[in-house]
Amino acid sequence: MPILDALIGPIVSIIDKVIPDKAAREKAKLELLQLQGSQALAEIQTQLSAIVAEANSHDPWTSRARPSFLYVMYVLLLWALPMGLIGAFRPDTAIAIAQGMNAYLSGLPEPLYALFGTGYLGYTAARQWGKVAGSDK
Repeated sequence: MPILDALIGPIVSIIDKVIPDKAAREKAKLELLQLQGSQALAEIQTQLSAIVAEANSHDPWTSRARPSFLYVMYVLLLWALPMGLIGAFRPDTAIAIAQGMNAYLSGLPEPLYALFGTGYLGYTAARQWGKVAGSDK
């Protein structure tokens, strides 16, 4: 369980920083050690190993996911420049465009946003984990 062993150390250091009471801190560490042998921890390890395997994938679609997302975000941010110009010359058109974009984005279901956020954060965590573990170079 190399992933698990590497997680225990950082979690213990977080416990040391977050829990000021020494007795409560030791109790939390003991529960963490008890969790280490339990099935719940095996489930976490399985989930993390799947994320790490996806992050280490040589599949071009998987490796392009993060840059593609960033390009979409850049386009959305840079879209403010032409919208500013449109707003300066045709404020009604700029308002109509903004309302249309808001209506479209509001129409997307909330679980879709949650799914995307969870996947992206999981991918980011796996990439960071790979860097810490030394498997991502």
